Amino acid sequence: MTSTAFTAYELAGTTLANRVVMAPMTRSRAGEGGVPTELVAEYYAQRASAGLIVTEGVQPSVVGQGYPSTPGLHSEEQVAGWRKVTDAVHAAGGVIFAQLMHAGRIGHPSLLPDGLAPVAPSAVTPAGQLFTGTGMADFTEPRALTGDEIRETVRDYARAARNAVEAGFDGVELHGANGYLIHQFLSTHTNLRTDEWGGGVGNRIRFAVEVVEAVVAEIGAARTALRVSPGNPYNDITETDTAEVYAALAEAIAPLGIGYLHTVEAAPEHREFTKVLRAAFPGTLILNPATEGPTDHRALDLLEDGSADLIAFGALFLANPDLPARLATQGPYNAPDPATFFGGTEKGFTDYPALGA
Repeated sequence: MTSTAFTAYELAGTTLANRVVMAPMTRSRAGEGGVPTELVAEYYAQRASAGLIVTEGVQPSVVGQGYPSTPGLHSEEQVAGWRKVTDAVHAAGGVIFAQLMHAGRIGHPSLLPDGLAPVAPSAVTPAGQLFTGTGMADFTEPRALTGDEIRETVRDYARAARNAVEAGFDGVELHGANGYLIHQFLSTHTNLRTDEWGGGVGNRIRFAVEVVEAVVAEIGAARTALRVSPGNPYNDITETDTAEVYAALAEAIAPLGIGYLHTVEAAPEHREFTKVLRAAFPGTLILNPATEGPTDHRALDLLEDGSADLIAFGALFLANPDLPARLATQGPYNAPDPATFFGGTEKGFTDYPALGA
């Protein structure tokens, strides 16, 4: 059993108590106006023994919301609500980053104020349905962003990052994975643009790079991170040039010196590409590995063979708030209960999966 996982790690000037990361998972527990509640503060503080907590996806703007009862970081009330969360985590000795997630086309008009609709690089409707809070609904056709709106969206991310720092977060992770807005720009399936944000690889990675650059300029590189999921078909994403796209993206952001790159493996056979990404990105790499069932202590061996610097755990953290201690003893583990995922029974969400793990 490796001991490396339970030693301190220097993450861009911030000391982490261990190399165990709590992966971002949508919880849908925000109150009115997307403001985090006392329950949210309790939930994260309970898990502060993680070396690093990455929050559920937090929308950087009103139109960025993709699920019911998710929190934002675009209003004063939301900032004040998150301050209670970060204070609780820091009081318990933890480190916490906010994940900024614009859902893009993964959303529904019923979740947005009147007159607003989901937006995307192009007007390509996702296959399938999503939960709206009152039941399942078909996805609707998103509205393609104009060039001016893309530039404003980049500024939205930067403003939300500033709000995160004001709320006490140690940094932000930009969600470029799992079929949400940044990921939508990377894929030829969802990005049909013919302007500077579409077409070849260099143009399709442009939005992701511009968002990272804007956030770095706003809060500094050490407090900025990016999450990607190469080859992940989640949320009806198709990638035909995965290796080229992510190698180019890693090369483009490497000179910025961001705090870390967080990669999600879509399947065990993607491990070889994880090694390619590891070689292309010189900074800290967090790996959310593909495993059979919930990721447990066996994944910590990936620290020893150099596959990653830190390992992210998802669903197992829901059922085991003290997960680092349980990993150290190789269990026992409480089994994750799907009835508690995505808001749990208190929101009436009894059959919807936890997202983002």
